[in-house]
Amino acid sequence: MKQILQDMAKGKTTVTQAPAPEASPGNLIINTRVSLISAGTERMLVGFGKASYLEKARQQPEKVRMVLEKVQTDGLATTIEAVQSKLAQPLPLGYCNVGVVNEIGAGVTGFKLGERVVSNGAHADVVKVPRNLCALIPDNVDDISASFTVVASIGLQGIRLAQPTLGETFVVIGAGLIGLLAVQLLRAHGCRVLAVDFDDSKLMLARQFGASVCNPGKGEDPVAAGMAFSRGQGVDGVIITASTKSSDPVTQAARMSRKRARIILVGVTGLELNRADFYEKELSFQVSCSYGPGRYDPAYEDQGNDYPIGFVRWTEQRNFEAVLDMMSSGQLNVASLVTHRFAFEDAVDAYQLLTDDKSALGIVLQYESNDAERHITRVVLDDSRALSFSSSKPVVGFIGAGNYASRILIPAFKAAGAQFHTIVTAGGLNGVIHGSKAGFVEASTDVAVMLDEPTINTVVIVTRHDSHARFVEQALVAGKHVFVEKPLAIQPAELRVVEEAYGKAHSNGLKLHLMVGFNRRFSPQIQKMKTLLSAVKEPKSFIMTMNAGAIPANHWTQDPLTGGGRIIGEACHFIDLMRFLAGSKITSIQAQRMGDCDAVAVVEDKASITLGFEDGSFGTIHYFANGASSFPKERVEVFAAGRVLQLDNFRKLKGFGWPGFSKLNLWKQNKGQNECVAAFLAAVENGGLTPIPAQEIFEVARVTMEVARILRDQ
Repeated sequence: MKQILQDMAKGKTTVTQAPAPEASPGNLIINTRVSLISAGTERMLVGFGKASYLEKARQQPEKVRMVLEKVQTDGLATTIEAVQSKLAQPLPLGYCNVGVVNEIGAGVTGFKLGERVVSNGAHADVVKVPRNLCALIPDNVDDISASFTVVASIGLQGIRLAQPTLGETFVVIGAGLIGLLAVQLLRAHGCRVLAVDFDDSKLMLARQFGASVCNPGKGEDPVAAGMAFSRGQGVDGVIITASTKSSDPVTQAARMSRKRARIILVGVTGLELNRADFYEKELSFQVSCSYGPGRYDPAYEDQGNDYPIGFVRWTEQRNFEAVLDMMSSGQLNVASLVTHRFAFEDAVDAYQLLTDDKSALGIVLQYESNDAERHITRVVLDDSRALSFSSSKPVVGFIGAGNYASRILIPAFKAAGAQFHTIVTAGGLNGVIHGSKAGFVEASTDVAVMLDEPTINTVVIVTRHDSHARFVEQALVAGKHVFVEKPLAIQPAELRVVEEAYGKAHSNGLKLHLMVGFNRRFSPQIQKMKTLLSAVKEPKSFIMTMNAGAIPANHWTQDPLTGGGRIIGEACHFIDLMRFLAGSKITSIQAQRMGDCDAVAVVEDKASITLGFEDGSFGTIHYFANGASSFPKERVEVFAAGRVLQLDNFRKLKGFGWPGFSKLNLWKQNKGQNECVAAFLAAVENGGLTPIPAQEIFEVARVTMEVARILRDQ
């Protein structure tokens, strides 16, 4: 497939070739016919990409505060790397897609192959979209008209929040694409409408749709115009669809409104409000969220759980359907909003026009390539690299290219001398982006083909937690060495399958390495602690405090069936670390989570875990998601033989009472990722012992699952 990407660091817009996504439960695979460039949103994104670093910072002051907090806890160098990595990830553009259903994922009903649908899919000739973000197109609505459905739904959701009634007076501030659609929707509600904008050509269209107009650029006063339009009483409501840093639209909206009027912000404006303007009139002010109820709710969008119509009449999908019905009945005219048409292959020219011509409204991209050519599952990135592969060294295939894989693991494997062959991702695009940068031979969406590649002898798994055990088992059966990012598994049954596959491989004479990415035990400061502690021949006491930070209860990592919960998904790091420092088997487990209350979400990420060891050592892991972000994220303390070791955030190690040792401080945080990977690859290449014995890996997995069970039963 081909897809449009925006470089957020340097501002370049490109059309990129990538493997087509494969169908998965709850999703549709759609062959695109037409997509619409959302002039306001996408012009803002392109402009942000082209801005300097200083200007980017000025545009996002809240992100600057987050960066400064990260500097305090993680150090300057680590923070700079994180920011650069974030900006280096190209952003897929577009969310107004029309196409034909090519494949239907398991569990999807209400759609048939070959049917035309609208969705919020990106500008790509093949898109994968959850079923609740798709809607069938009536036969009498053409593709180009249907491509306006999603942007119209944005305006419709704002109008629904305003609750207009027949005969009311409304003002639309900002007569761009969404604003002009909002004018028509308000007119369909039986409202009198005043449109405000600085562009006469857009106001001309608003007038054609039945609105009165006001152009502040010609010296016309929006507040005076609104008062006159409402016959001196003040307007009943204002829909702000403008995009500006100024707070003027909100101020003007308040001053032209009657008492208890409704102001809805659909666009993006400054929000320096004058309390008196709102207080004296008891005005209602609300920010509208995208297409409607369900937006950004994983249960609705990703898992396909619809809201009962008796309780939520208008969801995202039902708003799409309402807009399409209005198009079908002729109540919504979008033909006059189309200002430009481009072939998809000429999309770069379309975005240049978007930047240069501020009057451009509906820019349509048309897709006419052969459907069969779009559905490739493998893209060659640089096949010349394969010619230099050494069969005596690790040849690596990656499954997954998310944030952690792209920022940490891929660079770590590259630094350790890995020979990259294939990178597999579900969507295809991330594989091309990060595979090209790192030097992979090809990118793919087909795991089975990658596992069948005889050149590949090592597989790295960096996917969502619920897929780890399945991919580990498949890779072991295929005779590959495996490095899997934690956790190894999230269910006891999964762990048993992995253990059986590992045992069977070794019983068949395959000396395969199985490694979990428990990197912290490889960090230089932990290695120093281990060396010091090895001289202590008596039990030790451990205190590990993880200031994990809050994650919403509906985030996938909190879901026991997807992420396993944060204890299995993240606290396993520290169970392994304590097991390593103790150097002894875990013999007892106790755990206590924070009690239920209205102020605390009922999740397991605020808990204490106490482990006992065979040699008499014991330790407590405090895993807290309710601390301050300015406090160190990770603190490790060990008490032994009248001495103490204290490690803060993998930067500062202090020794108290240790002969010849007082501190080991690093200028840059080091959690041992590079050392962990290097040790694994060395074992693969040289045939030595796996850096973490398999039995320790299985032990830590069992203990972690038992901790989670105890916490969930409380």
